[in-house]
Amino acid sequence: MTHHHGEFKVPQGKLVVVDLEVTDEVITEAVVSGDFFLEPDEALGAMSDALLGRPVDVPLGTLASAVEEAAGDAVLVGFDARSLGMAVLRALGRSTAWHDHDFTLLEAGPLHPPAQMALDEVLLRQVASGERGPTLRVWEWASNAVIIGSFQSLSNEVDLEAAARHDATVVRRVSGGGAMFVEPGNTITYSLYVPDTLVAGLSFLDSYAFLDAWVVRALRGLGVEASYVPVNDIVSPAGKIGGAAQKRASGAVLHHVTMSYDMDADAMMDILRIGREKLSDKGHTSSGKRVDPIRSQTGLTREKVVEAMLDHFEQSYGLGREALDDGTRAASEALAAEKYVGGEWLARVP
Repeated sequence: MTHHHGEFKVPQGKLVVVDLEVTDEVITEAVVSGDFFLEPDEALGAMSDALLGRPVDVPLGTLASAVEEAAGDAVLVGFDARSLGMAVLRALGRSTAWHDHDFTLLEAGPLHPPAQMALDEVLLRQVASGERGPTLRVWEWASNAVIIGSFQSLSNEVDLEAAARHDATVVRRVSGGGAMFVEPGNTITYSLYVPDTLVAGLSFLDSYAFLDAWVVRALRGLGVEASYVPVNDIVSPAGKIGGAAQKRASGAVLHHVTMSYDMDADAMMDILRIGREKLSDKGHTSSGKRVDPIRSQTGLTREKVVEAMLDHFEQSYGLGREALDDGTRAASEALAAEKYVGGEWLARVP
């Protein structure tokens, strides 16, 4: 028999705690506790009993349904059946919290567009295999870029002649989402490479908000009126700030966000065929201007904003720092040459 303890803090809610005894891969004892509210009292025992006899690999949906049925007409305040199920997953090691991990900031230095794309893919693989722990990377650019989403049409999205005029290399990333135009210094992009246990039990939609919550808090701390809008946008009253995209591998999640620090709207509309429509949809219609919701609202340099973001992450979850190792750099350079320099991958959707 082994003992397992798990806790789950409900967003804007209460803490749910479970203590389990497991014998032969089956839950044989269960105690549910927490600072939630529940009426009548007797429902607590019924919900605890609903966990008994469940195999340790029981699906979250099955747990939630069993707890909900056991609760019957009871009134649950500050938690629900699914959050109790999440606490069980935490106890069994199938779900993790931010503080369960040691995060490292990987400092790679300025990279050209194909190398950026390749490094994202290599790091995702490394975290998925367990070769590397949870990692945060802030992108630094060595040259201009146009990055399209994995499923976008190259010809529909990008005016290749205009991209050449702006000396922007066109690349396709592994994650979905929309196209973006980048000049060194005009955007803030970061990638998180995390074990999939960190988002276990969350829908894809909820995982975006969950993984973006720290940066929204950091921006608010800088005076930016940032908020999250599904599916994948971070916005402010001054306009859209940025968007997120994800790619999942077996065992890990790549989540990256690109935010406008001081974007050249005219150049973007020149290069991206639907740029004008996308900007007008986000509240930017005037040409000859720059889209700068972060710069204008903070008055800080890009470097200071990034520094504040990293400080907030470190204060929240801890953050070690290390330089990109030679082996990973070599692997990403080889992948960049093989996959991300023009060719079949870029034209996968013509």
